[in-house]
Amino acid sequence: MFARGLSIATPRRFENKLFVASFYNGPRMIEVADDGASAKVAWAGTSDNEIRTDGVHPIMCTPWFDGENIYSICSYGQLRCLDAANGKRLWETLDATGQGRWWNAFIIPHQDRFFIHNEQGDLIIARLSPSGYDEISRAKLIEPTRPVKRRMTIWSHPAFAMKSVFARNDKELIRVNLAAD
Repeated sequence: MFARGLSIATPRRFENKLFVASFYNGPRMIEVADDGASAKVAWAGTSDNEIRTDGVHPIMCTPWFDGENIYSICSYGQLRCLDAANGKRLWETLDATGQGRWWNAFIIPHQDRFFIHNEQGDLIIARLSPSGYDEISRAKLIEPTRPVKRRMTIWSHPAFAMKSVFARNDKELIRVNLAAD
């Protein structure tokens, strides 16, 4: 399916549609027949350039796909929203991440908002919609410890349990209580 480069991003399914994307070859939407016996590519990105990307070219971020929109982090840190019907980019921002090659963040849906844990150790609460990115709050959870491309990073997905977030770097694991007082 992909000419070169493996994607670490997990494919996302909604009903009979499967969204897949890779760093080099970008996004594609696959529609699976109701009986599961066949499938076709509904749309695919056309860029094979890692810098001038269309759609989204994720490294590790698992996209969020709600049937109408796709939210993901692209290969240079752009948080993007795509129209799931055709793959067209609706918006992008660097506000949640920063910019650099292989920049990353993890997008976790929660009720009517998203938790975004970026590689700089920030936990962001934001609303994502087809009209844009709306940051509600941001807090530094943990310091980055891994050097990548002249910056320090955290590339581990947070865990959520007991009304808390658990985050780790290469030196420590922390728990932060998220419960409202």
